Amino acid sequence: MLAIDEAQNIPSIGMGLKIIVDQVPGIRVVVTGSSSFELAGQVGEPLTGRKHTLTLYPLAQQELLSAYNKFELQEKLVDFLIFGSYPEVITSATRQARNEILTEIANSYLLKDILSFERVKNSRTLLDLLKLLAFQMGSEVSLAELGTQIGVDIKTIQRYLDLLEKAFVTVRLGGFGRN
Repeated sequence: MLAIDEAQNIPSIGMGLKIIVDQVPGIRVVVTGSSSFELAGQVGEPLTGRKHTLTLYPLAQQELLSAYNKFELQEKLVDFLIFGSYPEVITSATRQARNEILTEIANSYLLKDILSFERVKNSRTLLDLLKLLAFQMGSEVSLAELGTQIGVDIKTIQRYLDLLEKAFVTVRLGGFGRN
């Protein structure tokens, strides 16, 4: 078994992994990285058909039952909705510590990885879009309205929304209808 962490920092990692997988029979390779965009871009094509992608999500409520009973989970629901369920956030003792951790995640992940990898020109626009989406959470969203409020065209809004989905920041849900 070969394990490589922060693989996105290794030049031509995709081709290197392809050679290893093709030339070393029976090898199992685990590759991780904090920048899913860069890693997916570098590893995806060279290993087509020879890789399995595993997405790690924050802790689910079912998993939290091992640490909290159902009543405690119900009592902490507001905190989970506000702060999410990253392990470090959950184990933080104070609200201020949770805020600091989430600010660091947003600054390092959103503002570093997404902006640099996808060459998003204006971080303010992306942050404004996220704020507007947060205020409309659970409601229908109009791309034209978002574009008007932020001052960018619909194609830019679509690109940013696609980018946020790929980064697991947002999830697009279609309307529900029986007809």
